[in-house]
Amino acid sequence: MIKIAITGPESTGKSKLAEGLAAVYKTAFVPEFAREYLEDIGRPYDIHDVVEIARQQLKLEAEAANLHPDILFCDTELTVCKIWCEVKFGYCPVEISQWAEAVDYDLYLLCDIDLPWEYDPLREHPHLREHLFSSYLSEIEKKIVPFGIVSGTGPRRIANARALLNRYFPDFIHPA
Repeated sequence: MIKIAITGPESTGKSKLAEGLAAVYKTAFVPEFAREYLEDIGRPYDIHDVVEIARQQLKLEAEAANLHPDILFCDTELTVCKIWCEVKFGYCPVEISQWAEAVDYDLYLLCDIDLPWEYDPLREHPHLREHLFSSYLSEIEKKIVPFGIVSGTGPRRIANARALLNRYFPDFIHPA
C-alpha cells in the first residue's frame, strides 16, 4: 500500500484534494478527525483535545489501512497537530511529537497557500499563512521523505497532485 499524507496550513484545500484524489484513483481516503471532534465538543478546546484528535486521526488511518487499499490518501496528518499545538499553546505534547515521528508515509503533498483563505469558525490564523506554510515545509524537510508542493486551483490542483504522484510512483499509480 502507498500511503499519501496531505498536509498544510488551514484553508489550503486539504480535504478537497484528499476527496478528489480518492475519487480519481477509486480508493479510500482518511477524513480529518479534528473538524468532527471540534464541532461536537460544545466548549473551547484545550491541548488535551488536540492530543485526543491526534490519537483518533491515527486510529482512523489504521482502520483505513486495514482495508488494504493499493493507495490511501490521508486528509491531514500529525504535523498538523504538532504545529497547531506549537502555535496555539507554545509547545507540543511529547505524545504528538513521538506519534508524528513514528508514522510512515510514502509521500507528503504539502498544500500551497495560493488558495484564498476562507472563513470558517474552526479556522484561527488567516494572518499567519506564510509563517505556517514555512513551518510545514521545515517539518517535512526534516523527515527526509519524498514530498511535493501542490498549488493551483480547482481541477489544476488535482492535476498538479497527480503529476507528483506519477513522478514518485510511475509504475504503480494509474487512475482507474
